[in-house]
Amino acid sequence: MTDSYLSQISEVHALLGIPASFRDECALPLCRPPDRLVATELDYYGRPQQLCPEAFSAWTEMKAAAAGDGVVIHLISAYRDIDYQCQIFKRKLDAGLQLASILQVNAAPGYSEHHTGRAVDLGTEDCPALETEFEKTPAFKWLSANAGEYGFVMSYPKDNPLGISYEPWHWCFKADGGSE
Repeated sequence: MTDSYLSQISEVHALLGIPASFRDECALPLCRPPDRLVATELDYYGRPQQLCPEAFSAWTEMKAAAAGDGVVIHLISAYRDIDYQCQIFKRKLDAGLQLASILQVNAAPGYSEHHTGRAVDLGTEDCPALETEFEKTPAFKWLSANAGEYGFVMSYPKDNPLGISYEPWHWCFKADGGSE
């Protein structure tokens, strides 16, 4: 990690009211940005997305394999930089949510797997985005059985030790690392 990256994280945390002790107390690893990003297909909402090349290749293969088995999976979110993650926190703080509550459902800036260009939030037809009911879909069943073949793992299973709530829609390409 470069000193400038750590400084940027410290500045953003101070802006959000995240205590300086957070890094020592956090169970999540610090996540670094990738050396290179490539454009993916547009996400479900028509927004441009990016992933690191290896993750995009694996995502493309996995999505095609799922489709071949009659299962629809689509991107909800992929790469996010620190500023984007900061904006998520600001919106929630401005809406009156407490920082501790936000940190249970969103990784702090600098600690989100989305910073690595390897994480994807996924959705499927007939299921609201980013809801735990995703676990009841054929897409989740297919991912649970097959995502590992493409290098993807569900990062936040039930009762995970990382302090993030269960996210059946969040999968990360781990074939060759991605965090500190």
